[in-house]
Amino acid sequence: MISLVQLECFIAVAEELHFGAAASRLKMTQPPLSRQIQQLERELETQLFARTSRRVELTQAGRALLPSARRLIDLAAKAVADVKSVGKGAAGTLTIAYTAMAGQAVIPQLMRGASTALPDVSLLLREMVTLEQVDAIEKGTVDVGLMRPLLSRPQLMSRPVYREKLVVATMSDSPLAQRDDPVRLIDLIDEPLLMYSPGVARYFHDLLLSMFVASGVHPHISQYAGQIPTLLALVSAGLGVALVPESASRICPDTVALLPVSEKDPSDRVNRVELDIAWSRETQNPLVPAILALIDEEGGDVAIDALGA
Repeated sequence: MISLVQLECFIAVAEELHFGAAASRLKMTQPPLSRQIQQLERELETQLFARTSRRVELTQAGRALLPSARRLIDLAAKAVADVKSVGKGAAGTLTIAYTAMAGQAVIPQLMRGASTALPDVSLLLREMVTLEQVDAIEKGTVDVGLMRPLLSRPQLMSRPVYREKLVVATMSDSPLAQRDDPVRLIDLIDEPLLMYSPGVARYFHDLLLSMFVASGVHPHISQYAGQIPTLLALVSAGLGVALVPESASRICPDTVALLPVSEKDPSDRVNRVELDIAWSRETQNPLVPAILALIDEEGGDVAIDALGA
């Protein structure tokens, strides 16, 4: 039988794609980590990683195992937390998934409010992109998700908790960053645009398209990426400009400047980034209404609205 320790080791190596980094993350040395992976591969009778002297890659079997391994670890952690809560007479556990930007903009305030209002509740946090959150909520491994709005998902309920605007990310020493006036999208027409991937980041992809259409500008798209930290890294490398949420200032490198888009630009009427909280219509967890009520009660401390709307 495979063990949870083996799965935790596998997940660490699969996410880091480096045995040394995975061992450091797990606070162990590399030899026992390698043994755990070898034992897991023997148990499953298949190779999970393709190893060379320079790199580590997941095999097709490894890619197939990764989502199931994550679910098993999450379920195990939730089971342990549930038993401990019952033993203490506590209310239970709530698993919250969140996007990378929600982790910067909303999660700290939410956790601070919950520590006071729900002191006996165990909150399990999982960073996921929106599509992964939807799948996890529908499967019951996540109770609520902080995600980008969905066009149609009848199994889920949702409502907005955070709104902000997109700003232009450019190198801090670029001519664009030296201007005093707010940026108009027409100013970006000759700039290589780093665009959101339509598969991984459909919400941001469509929002940017609507902004450029509203401004009558046809951007020169040079690269697609799915995550905001990746876009900021590409901007920092001098590969182009990007439009990112204002909350990205919390993770923005010093070499990148974030410039507001002019309120006089035609795109301003659609320049709204929304973060929703979503949950299953069929949820049986009584803590879901409790966390929703907490957000309502905390108002400005938890449901931050950067637009003041």
